[in-house]
Amino acid sequence: MNQSKTYTFGILTSGGDAPGMNSCIRAAVRMATFRDARMVGISNGFEGLINGEFRPLGPRDVGGILQRGGTMLQTRRSDRFREPKGQREAIRNINEAGIDGLVVIGGDGSLRGAHTLAGQGVRVVGVPASIDNDIWGTNMSIGVDTALNTIMEAVDKLRDTASSHARAFLVETMGRGSGYLAMMAGIVCGAEMVLVPEVQLTVEDIAEAVEDAYRRGKTHAIIVVAEGASPRAADLAKMLDDMDIGFSTRVTILGHIQRGGSPTAFDRMLAARMGARAIDALIEGQSDVMTALQGRTIELLPLEEVIANLRPADLEYYHMAKMLAR
Repeated sequence: MNQSKTYTFGILTSGGDAPGMNSCIRAAVRMATFRDARMVGISNGFEGLINGEFRPLGPRDVGGILQRGGTMLQTRRSDRFREPKGQREAIRNINEAGIDGLVVIGGDGSLRGAHTLAGQGVRVVGVPASIDNDIWGTNMSIGVDTALNTIMEAVDKLRDTASSHARAFLVETMGRGSGYLAMMAGIVCGAEMVLVPEVQLTVEDIAEAVEDAYRRGKTHAIIVVAEGASPRAADLAKMLDDMDIGFSTRVTILGHIQRGGSPTAFDRMLAARMGARAIDALIEGQSDVMTALQGRTIELLPLEEVIANLRPADLEYYHMAKMLAR
């Protein structure tokens, strides 16, 4: 891009929120200021892009947000943006606002939306933010570490009461299509069993494993269940209660608590690095790319490549959780 021009860049957060999004916004705004560019915040994701919900963002506007979960720009899912009419309206608003490039922070659907805009001439850089860690091409997405720490703290507390009452606790984590969070939580929390969408088990298999833990003298059992696993935690508890497995069962569904809370140091740093790199990429003339953590560096990957691939769960961690539960 022309280095003598003063650029204006937009930034939005889309889809599900993730801890660390605010750190990314802050870094992008302050890096843009450092590079003599202007920033425009777009509220409510792609829906706000269609509605023209724009406001200027300067360094003071993003002060004091590092420690906050969620996103100061708020986020929405937009059915209208899926249609050509909505996309035309969004692009018209981008052009009328004089926006030279856009930073889109979000998960798979958000990155697909970014790629769609890029295909119609908008300069776009995507930033992966998904607590499921299911975005292809990046070792970690923004929000994953915080969500995992939230699960760990909850399971640690549940273990205290589980051991006091000789109970089996089924803890349901997020992860409709990916068992990443459940597998990692199973290892760091010392769960007796992990259930994920990628591995199919029968109720009899599960009951046998829990009963075996009871026979081996365990005073309780923790079973971490990804929400996409079958059967779901609530249904499984009823089935197990009808069997004689030694423990009575209780269910805890962590739900959206996993999305909230102050981001960890790792998530703040990752988000800051990705936000700053996104601005550098736009100034360098890059478009239709995503920032990605690969090893210790932040690289740029083509969005077309990212959205064309699925990141499979590494079942090595599943087997490790199973082995360490003995």
